[in-house]
Amino acid sequence: MADATARVRHFFAERNVHVEIQTFDASVHTAQQAAQALRTEVRNIVKSLVFEADSQPVLVLCSGDRRVDTARLATLCAARQVRQASAERTKSVTGYSIGGVPPVAHATTLPIFMDQELLTCEVVYAAAGTARTLFAIAPQALRDASGARVVNVSEA
Repeated sequence: MADATARVRHFFAERNVHVEIQTFDASVHTAQQAAQALRTEVRNIVKSLVFEADSQPVLVLCSGDRRVDTARLATLCAARQVRQASAERTKSVTGYSIGGVPPVAHATTLPIFMDQELLTCEVVYAAAGTARTLFAIAPQALRDASGARVVNVSEA
């Protein structure tokens, strides 16, 4: 198991939250690929996206079938400018490459916003540190474990 996935597993074990990490033969780095591999709806896939709000990194957990509304995110962060972080910046602040960024266990402490749409799902699936690993979790358990602030930050 990759070191990245081990960090995710350790994060949950420390909090007594059981998650089963699945490893796939093919990449599941997009929400569509993950949903197809799991035979579930794209809305059940968690996208963990890093943005920069006035150059400060923030993580947004968004449903796979929605887009982050950067104007709303700017308001939530009291920022003048919000843009999606580059692949290099994402890796430096989270410790993971795009396509495998989990919602937890990051290299640096980040403010985490969780879109309220995720709470309408019974179970959500998120990356577990690599582009070939996913774990299932109840959205409320993900919110609690990650310390995410639930907000309305997406658009269809």
